Amino acid sequence: MDITQIRTLGELRRHGYRSRSIKEEMRGNLIQALRSGKKLFQGIYDYDDTVIPQLQTAILARHNILFLGLRGQAKTRLARQLVELLDPYIPAIEGVELPEDPFNPITPEAKQLIEEQGEATPIRWISREERYTEKLATPDVSIADLIGDIDPIKAATLRLPYADSRVIHYGLIPRAHRGIFVINELPDLQPRIQVALFNLLQERDVQIRGYKLRLPLDIHFVFTANPEDYTQRGTIVTPLKDRIGSQILTHYPRTLEASIRITAQEAAIDPTQKESIEVSRMMTQAIERIGFLARQSEHIDTKSGISVRLSISAYECVIAWAEQRMLINRETRTVLRPMDIYAAIPAITGKVELVYEGEKEGIQNVALYLCHRALKEEFIAHFPAPDKLKRGGHQPNPYQPIIDWFASGNELKLSRTIPDSEYQRELSRVPQLARLVENLGLPGNPYPWMELVLHGLADMSLIGRTLSDREVSFRDLLGELLNQRKEEDDEEED
Repeated sequence: MDITQIRTLGELRRHGYRSRSIKEEMRGNLIQALRSGKKLFQGIYDYDDTVIPQLQTAILARHNILFLGLRGQAKTRLARQLVELLDPYIPAIEGVELPEDPFNPITPEAKQLIEEQGEATPIRWISREERYTEKLATPDVSIADLIGDIDPIKAATLRLPYADSRVIHYGLIPRAHRGIFVINELPDLQPRIQVALFNLLQERDVQIRGYKLRLPLDIHFVFTANPEDYTQRGTIVTPLKDRIGSQILTHYPRTLEASIRITAQEAAIDPTQKESIEVSRMMTQAIERIGFLARQSEHIDTKSGISVRLSISAYECVIAWAEQRMLINRETRTVLRPMDIYAAIPAITGKVELVYEGEKEGIQNVALYLCHRALKEEFIAHFPAPDKLKRGGHQPNPYQPIIDWFASGNELKLSRTIPDSEYQRELSRVPQLARLVENLGLPGNPYPWMELVLHGLADMSLIGRTLSDREVSFRDLLGELLNQRKEEDDEEED
């Protein structure tokens, strides 16, 4: 018999159903999952040796949990996946306001209903998804929102005094009875609201407009917060923090591979974009490097956090730019190019906060610098470092023919919207560039690799590079310096 077909308390009792507290339920289901080798917390990367073992320990210990970490570290995603550790369905008393256990009612209404109807008391079944409640903490959240308030209309209708618990209009927390209750950004709650919470966590009593009410609620609390040492909006009051069993520190992806997997999972890429745009591993890594470089930048306030959403948005922008170019040129396919990375600048500028040095440089220049550095690191990862070749002197410099070509007065201009055929033709003008890529046996389309070499040489100050809204130009470094000086003189004259 499907247990969810049971409709009365008597049937439930005869079936042999046993109630469990929320923490016992999660603990028991976690034990079963660990013994069976079931993979929990799908889509969470780079936490297998750090956060997830601590989280599982906290659940086995029946602790309420505080996830402490910077923005974009999957704190809310982890909290939402705790639902997997709940039973598919649990019974509740039908006809009462809260989802109460038929064997352990907590409100006068539920107790009275069971007293009147006995074994015929109707029950309903609640799915695990209905047992998850999430609230974003904001300064305007009140005790009435979270816990409840006196309903004068109910008091008048029932002719009951305000001291009677039956006149209470329950807030979000009582309605989350027998479930998971998550409060995001806990420090944003006013201290007096936090005090009401820690009283509820331990003593299980609250005061509503001066009337004391004991609520033996069965709730698994999960809180998320950014580190207290930098937040300017508030802190977690010490007594509340003391009553949260486990504090788990989250972190950003520690490897490019983990970051790439997160972006691939979260980025909103249309199937038609995947089919028509060739994306090399090199370009995927270059885009991911932007986030890592931002977290190390002296121009950016890293204490405020550099969310993984930066990499996700950057990837979406770069793909969309390539698609736009393809459509303008009426092509059916295109390849992602190194210069397409500059399309990520709008995604960067809205997701970082600058320190004083960064403010002097300007957000656009900081974002541009991150893109240059990302291409430089990708160049160094795949090609011989030019500075080491110069110092050694025992082997021919493969870059010298390229540098000499630009030193002879040649210039290469690559429009950012140039068709693929013209893009390939322009790069093929540079002598030895294709052979360099071919000799290294680099995978995939050779032309993005060829362009990457030019960016790498420019970042190593071996050739000059100029970027505008329309194109990227490469020329002799001396010519580039003279060109910059001329532009500065023209600005002074204006």
